[in-house]
Amino acid sequence: MIRKLVQPSVLQSFLKGEATGGLLLIAAAVLAMLLANMGAHSAEFYHHLIHAETGPVLSPKLGPMTVHLWINDGLMALFFLLVGLEIKREFIDGRLSTWRRRGLPVVAAAAGMGLPALVYLLLTGGVPGLGNGWAIPAATDIAFALGVLALLGRRAPTSLKLLLTTIAIVDDIGAVAIIAFFYTAGMNLMALGAALAIWVVMFVLNRVGVKALSVYLLLFGLLWYAVLLSGVHATIAGVLAAMAIPIRRSPGAPDAEDSPLHRLEHGLHPWSAYAIVPLFGFANAGVEMGGMGMDELLSPLPLGVAAGLFIGKQLGIFASIWLSVKTGFAAMPRGATWLQVYGLSLLCGIGFTMSLFIGALAFPGQALLIEEAKIGILSGSVLSALVGFMVLRFAPLHPDHARIEAAQKAEIDKEGHVES
Repeated sequence: MIRKLVQPSVLQSFLKGEATGGLLLIAAAVLAMLLANMGAHSAEFYHHLIHAETGPVLSPKLGPMTVHLWINDGLMALFFLLVGLEIKREFIDGRLSTWRRRGLPVVAAAAGMGLPALVYLLLTGGVPGLGNGWAIPAATDIAFALGVLALLGRRAPTSLKLLLTTIAIVDDIGAVAIIAFFYTAGMNLMALGAALAIWVVMFVLNRVGVKALSVYLLLFGLLWYAVLLSGVHATIAGVLAAMAIPIRRSPGAPDAEDSPLHRLEHGLHPWSAYAIVPLFGFANAGVEMGGMGMDELLSPLPLGVAAGLFIGKQLGIFASIWLSVKTGFAAMPRGATWLQVYGLSLLCGIGFTMSLFIGALAFPGQALLIEEAKIGILSGSVLSALVGFMVLRFAPLHPDHARIEAAQKAEIDKEGHVES
């Protein structure tokens, strides 16, 4: 049976959408920073807007729902649903479908999470109450990083975009696990049992051949509410639901149009890239910088987060890629030079979205620590973005750059899959 491709592959949509969405995310974060620092009236307007009460008390633990909570606990559940869909697709039908393909991204992501956490703990270990923030610099913001790569145009090899994507997807798996196991407290066992029952129903429907997305999305809504009540962060419902969405394999071919997972991913991705993630950036990046001096910027929490992102990320990822290539464990990304790989490692220090998310979970109810974490996230991410951009902008291109880029573009256009 011939499967017709009625739309671009997920890979094409992903690279284009994430890059454009990353630019929107940057703009949203800048707007939030401006509103929070343009004067008392502007800051008051910003904080009133994002903390305005908008609905009922869905969870006794959270209290009345506000714009900020709807974004962080509601819309971000859709973002994590997309993350889960991407993870499942990549492991079943994509660039992580074999152990040979998984090797380099897994090693690089693991080193890129472990070393930033170590740097953070070294700089904050002696300060009581800060240890819980160890995971803040561990995540990479793929949208922000691809947005920076988009500004580079042809100077960013396709192989690096694909490597960044796969590293960030493995990175997301680690971040989801961290949120589930380390930032969950006071669980409601009855609600947790209800969530488990709904999840089992979703898998049963998958097994008996139900492909109607409306059914799965309705159950996802119920699952989200049960997880919200359980004490586990509500966004985990998105990843759990994604695991139950049916997928039709199409290895070495375009996305199957009768695959529920592919259809949902295509439909959800523009909303995530162009609305959900920029809204999250706007609602969480508004840090008031007035009266802040070097002493505050260099205090243990902001310094630990910033150093983890800027120093830990680049060292962990570049060293792991270098060792993997030199030992023969993995191949060098096609059409890339070592200086360009180093530039990519720097861009992985952009931890914006997931770092802000984990920062809020690490210090619940501690507004001052959350604001200090945001300062570290913003400074570390901006520094990583600027230095990474400059390295890639002025790094000499591979001698065979044009031919390799044309070949990789043809592979993506033909199959929607490509080796990095």
